[in-house]
Amino acid sequence: MSQEFVIEAFPRDDQGKGASRRLRREERKIPAIIYGGGKDATPVAIWHNELKKALENEAFFSHILTIDIQGKKESVILKDLQRHPYKLLLTHADFLRVDKDHEIHVNVPLHFINEDTAPAVKLQGGVVSHTMTEVEVICLPQDLPEFIEVDLNEVEMDQVVHLSDLKLPKGVQVAALLQGEDHDQPVASIHKPKGAKADDAEEAEGEEGGEE
Repeated sequence: MSQEFVIEAFPRDDQGKGASRRLRREERKIPAIIYGGGKDATPVAIWHNELKKALENEAFFSHILTIDIQGKKESVILKDLQRHPYKLLLTHADFLRVDKDHEIHVNVPLHFINEDTAPAVKLQGGVVSHTMTEVEVICLPQDLPEFIEVDLNEVEMDQVVHLSDLKLPKGVQVAALLQGEDHDQPVASIHKPKGAKADDAEEAEGEEGGEE
C-alpha cells in the first residue's frame, strides 16, 4: 500500500445533537468516534472539507489511516460514514483502531481489467455484467490490498466469475467464503445482449422450419 492518509482531528468534549450541529455549522467540522483496540472510545472532531476531499480517493476506503489528534496518532480504518439526506454534507464518521497483530474486516474495491479486449466481448459481442464492485476481506493490517484485480480476458461467453475465482494476495481471505461453499457468490459474467439471444432463437426456429 503506497499511499498514506493522515487526518487531523481535535478532542471533542461537548456531545449530543446540539453540540454536533454547532460543530458542523460554526466550526465546519464533523463529529467522529474512534473505538476498538481494547481502549475507550474517543470522540473527536474532523475538518469537514479535509475528510470530504480524502473520500474522493477510492483508496481511502481500503487503507490504514492515521488520525493525528494534536500530536497523538492512531492507526485506524474507516468503518462507517453518515451523510446528510439531501445536502452534499458529511455528518459523522466512525473509525476502528487497528493492531498489526489482529485481523481486520474491510471492504476492498474490485478492479476489472480487459473488459473491452476479452474475446467474448470483442469478438463475440458479449456484454460484461458486474454483480459486485467490492468484496469484504479478512487480513492483517499490513496485508490489506488497495484493490483486488479481476481479469476478464479468459472469461468465456455465459461464464460466471465467482468469489472463489478471485486471485488474492498472500494473507488475504474473502470473508463470505469462510461461511461455506453456498456463499460463493457471483462477481461478474459475460453474456450476449438480450436482443441477440432473441435473434438467435428466431434464427434457430427458422432453420427448424426450413428442414420440414
